[in-house]
Amino acid sequence: MHRAYIALGSNVGDRIAMVERACNEMARLPEINVLRTSGLWETKAMYVENQDNFVNGACEIETTLSPTELLDKLQGIEKALGREKTIDKGPRNIDLDILLYNDENINLNRLKVPHPLMLEREFVLRPLC
Repeated sequence: MHRAYIALGSNVGDRIAMVERACNEMARLPEINVLRTSGLWETKAMYVENQDNFVNGACEIETTLSPTELLDKLQGIEKALGREKTIDKGPRNIDLDILLYNDENINLNRLKVPHPLMLEREFVLRPLC
């Protein structure tokens, strides 16, 4: 089993319901066991500032999936929940990011862990704590 921490965020539609749905979708997968979830924080958007506030949280999971398999599953959940990426760091109904995976440093084209922008984002660090 591997231990990972996942960031969850939403700023479109019913933000709290969308984060809850994403957690429930993760928990339904046989390869993922959701251990703990954080509280939720409402924060202003960073980078692309002319968008609605986000609701952010984090969860701790155990998984049998490799990092890239986990990324594929999370992106599948995003797609199933209707995520459409139109603007980088722009509005989104759900965003799932792998923050940490065991104590590993992963540097692939499509996945960097620990998450490279994690330390500059209070909206990630606060729920992670």
